[in-house]
Amino acid sequence: MSDKLPRMDYRQHRRARRLVHECCNYDEGNCLLLDDGEPCVCVQSISLSLMCRWFRVAVLPFDGELAAALLYRGSQKRCAVCGAAFVPKSNRGKYCPDCAGRMKKIKAAERKRKQRHKCHALEPFKPA
Repeated sequence: MSDKLPRMDYRQHRRARRLVHECCNYDEGNCLLLDDGEPCVCVQSISLSLMCRWFRVAVLPFDGELAAALLYRGSQKRCAVCGAAFVPKSNRGKYCPDCAGRMKKIKAAERKRKQRHKCHALEPFKPA
């Protein structure tokens, strides 16, 4: 384990606890990976830091906003539309994945509208 484990505040911890129940190794409060004959409490459900590597790699990406807040604190950005935290795929990323598709359609419609207006395609005759 690394020396710098990401620490969570209380709200993040509650969200992570809900995700712990989605883990395939979670069995009624116990961790199947740590089970060596007798039950062992899931460390991720009682800790305020990201202790479990399996949780970090396999379960945390299901909640993208929480993963961005905990794992990519230095490289995360805020969406220009909704303000949600996200990790951009390039240095030009402005929008979260939810807003990106919608903004792509809006920008394409604006671009085509401007192009049609420029070439007078909607007018009944072309000016001389």
